[in-house]
Amino acid sequence: MAQSTQLTKTLTPIQVAFLLSLDEREMDIFSLGELEKELGSQYSNLSELTENLAHKKLLLRIERGKYCRANFQDELVIGCHLVADGLVSYWSALNYHGLTDQFPNTIFIQTTHRKEEKSVFGVRYRFIRIPETKRGGIKIEGRGSRRFSITDLEKTIVDCFDLPQYSGGYEELIRAFFQAQVDVQKLISYCVQSDNKAIIRRMGAIAEISSKKGMDEFISYAQSQVNESKSLFDPLGAAKGSYSTKWKLRMNITSEDIQKICGGTI
Repeated sequence: MAQSTQLTKTLTPIQVAFLLSLDEREMDIFSLGELEKELGSQYSNLSELTENLAHKKLLLRIERGKYCRANFQDELVIGCHLVADGLVSYWSALNYHGLTDQFPNTIFIQTTHRKEEKSVFGVRYRFIRIPETKRGGIKIEGRGSRRFSITDLEKTIVDCFDLPQYSGGYEELIRAFFQAQVDVQKLISYCVQSDNKAIIRRMGAIAEISSKKGMDEFISYAQSQVNESKSLFDPLGAAKGSYSTKWKLRMNITSEDIQKICGGTI
């Protein structure tokens, strides 16, 4: 209490008023642009004001022109603020949707922009750039300045099959897909959007081999996407195993092992 009182004494009246303005608007994380929009008419130099408060450790500087309150620690919200159109995705989204209990030590953010990997407050963020045509399935979570965007369950699954290197391992992804209670129509629509027939065949094979409930329509759709192209079942695995003529896949994870994976628990 004494420390808090002492700190308050070091603040100017303008700084106190500014912090109260943030409290009134529940602004826990923000850019200078957002401050200008909300408070620009009240303060003459927001850049200097925020930097002074960051120096006093009442604000934390996320990166140039972006700040949060000193006690703000929501990693997903911060990740989405680091890049325009940031979207929690891949392994991070799998974890959020309860499809894996493995917690990634990197937060994966999907974006249509180029941005280098970086660490903020000890948390590493990796930005996966995608074309605008593959962006979709966006779900908004949280409220106020604590809102963040994340791929919905079905889009998360499709994205993970599309780029499995960001998904925590192929066996974990197989298990997540089997356990997910998906909307088949949404799943199909995201598969169409992905423009990747190989992942559709892989998902169809898993659904069939594991006897995943409610997936007859998806399996039929996946079969309709089989062409003459041949692929590995696990694209990150070795080129070995028997060949499935039905799915045009080299099964480098056997059907028996797929059934064992799907029979386990998260």
